[in-house]
Amino acid sequence: MDENRTDHPIAAARANLSELLATVRIAKVVRYLTSRSRRQAALVPAELGELVESVGGPEKAAEILRANAPK
Repeated sequence: MDENRTDHPIAAARANLSELLATVRIAKVVRYLTSRSRRQAALVPAELGELVESVGGPEKAAEILRANAPK
């Protein structure tokens, strides 16, 4: 498995889950799980997931990010 790729088919990710999780945890990067080449979910460092939860979940976090993103 190429840990530098951002997108990983779900079947390949399942076969190499511990390696993929280690990359996300140690390198503090985001990796996407894909099905038919479309992103379905993301693996993120726990700290980021906890921040998302602390502001009210994914929808609220996306709202905050959109409001504060450079234009």
